[in-house]
Amino acid sequence: MKKITKEYTNGEVTVVWKPKLCIHAAKCVAGLPNVFRPEEKPWINADAASAEALIAQVKQCPSGALGYYINGEKEEEETKNINTVVEVLENGPLLVYGTLEVAHKDGTKEIKNKTTAFCRCGASSNKPYCDGSHVKIEFKG
Repeated sequence: MKKITKEYTNGEVTVVWKPKLCIHAAKCVAGLPNVFRPEEKPWINADAASAEALIAQVKQCPSGALGYYINGEKEEEETKNINTVVEVLENGPLLVYGTLEVAHKDGTKEIKNKTTAFCRCGASSNKPYCDGSHVKIEFKG
């Protein structure tokens, strides 16, 4: 299965969106509604905010579907983070903030940086990650 990645730039910073990871928490829309416009195409207007505002908002993405890089700089992947935090969202996923290694049942391993949303409801079609199915099944927990 091909992983889709889309990029939107304002010339200074490029916002990277990985739709398969998105859990539609809408923190991006609430934080920068002039930039993140789900009813429009393209849905991200990177010219509508400063690079600093874009970066700050992207860092709030609970699923890691949004990322960024500074144009002209090599993107460096975070490899250590001693401040890993786990948060249980009411009626939603388990969020892990920080860098971690996920060992899948087939033996493959994957490094996740920043924020990772894990399914708690059992209905995700992208296990162990949350895909937003908890909303459809009205998960309580």
